[in-house]
Amino acid sequence: MSRSTEICTKSLKSRIRRTVLKAGGTLLISVLVPLSARAAQIVAVRVWPAEDYTRVTLENDSELKTTHFLVQNPDRMVVDIEGIELNPTLKELVAKIQPNDPYIKQVRVGQNRPNVVRLVFDLKEEVKPQVFTLAPVGGYQHRLVFDLYPVNPPDPIAAMIEKGEWPSSTPGEITPPVAQTKPQEQPEAPQIARVDPKPEKTPDKMQDKTPTLTRMITIALDPGHGGEDPGATGRGGNREKDVVLSIAKRLKAKIEQQPNMRVMLTRDADFFVPLGVRVQKARKVQADLFVSIHADAFVTPTARGSSVFALSEKGASSTAARWLANKENSADDIGGINIRSHDRQLASVLLDLSTTAQINDSMKLGSAVLSEIGGINKLHKGAVEQAGFAVLKAPDIPSILIETAFISNPEEEARLTDNAYQDQMADAVLKGIKKYFAHNPPLARNRLT
Repeated sequence: MSRSTEICTKSLKSRIRRTVLKAGGTLLISVLVPLSARAAQIVAVRVWPAEDYTRVTLENDSELKTTHFLVQNPDRMVVDIEGIELNPTLKELVAKIQPNDPYIKQVRVGQNRPNVVRLVFDLKEEVKPQVFTLAPVGGYQHRLVFDLYPVNPPDPIAAMIEKGEWPSSTPGEITPPVAQTKPQEQPEAPQIARVDPKPEKTPDKMQDKTPTLTRMITIALDPGHGGEDPGATGRGGNREKDVVLSIAKRLKAKIEQQPNMRVMLTRDADFFVPLGVRVQKARKVQADLFVSIHADAFVTPTARGSSVFALSEKGASSTAARWLANKENSADDIGGINIRSHDRQLASVLLDLSTTAQINDSMKLGSAVLSEIGGINKLHKGAVEQAGFAVLKAPDIPSILIETAFISNPEEEARLTDNAYQDQMADAVLKGIKKYFAHNPPLARNRLT
């Protein structure tokens, strides 16, 4: 037997099992499944409900093949997953559906036939599902993802109107400012009035002067990461996505106390929002500013300090800025986007439309915010840095990314989870925003569409 034939024979023996039976002097050979073949194992199930959409993730040790279809009256989505057996982990999915889920009423799980598990999602309304798989990345194995989008997605402006956060005037319309009144003074003791023999004629300047008008300022706050993408994790187990959402909510409440400011959050709960969608959300409400909030991390725990970043046209301002931008831009890979439905042209179009004016305004905003943050925390860099952050590529909105502190630094992790520090950070960012507008008053302008 040649060497090559011997290798092939050994390889074949290692890949198959032979069952040899003798029946009536006849030799029967049955070739069974490969030794390596076995049912895939579901290792984790997760559900991320949100008004935007509900995501269901099945994490498994190998890629799965699925088929799905929709049924009406009542609305249901049926999913058949091939190559798996029903296990306790998959059964946990039933209990993970919460009553407040906007789109899923309940889910039923069962072994439909050998090696095929069927999931039936009972729905609260008609949905447009996206079903796709994700290759292993970061700490995740293979993932099977079900994104359930409403057929009629919520309109961000309509939602703000419903909450009383948007006036009846059209977006961008000039509206009178809220009257600024001085505190009422205590009455003083009566005094004898001095009579002027020749009182001066009151000039008519006040009558001729046109009242100063301003318009509502819309600010898009973008808490980084969310859902499948936890962001950085500190030694104490605190996750970036939770910390920055808390800070963003505090900042939102403070901004809304201002007479002519309103806020849109790109996410108001723990769910994943792709980078391009964050930009789209800001542009849909015609935001005047875009502020993305993050918590930095590095491989060594000694790194510390706050930073502010703007977009760059010509490359990163430092190696560290480039490294951070690459890390933040990988959020879509970790959070998981459906490549087939993702608008790949979005990023390039936004980059082409990014203007020098937008970047200049972003640098001014960043400087104002950085100077205020420097009053409550050490600055990692004393100037606004620049890099190619995908989330800052709105062509017509001054946009900055704030790294509030290093969550990888134990001392700063403790501060980031402290209510008082989160409040101080929100106050500092608001002061920076107000300082920016004091020198750069908002103008009524047409948006790029």
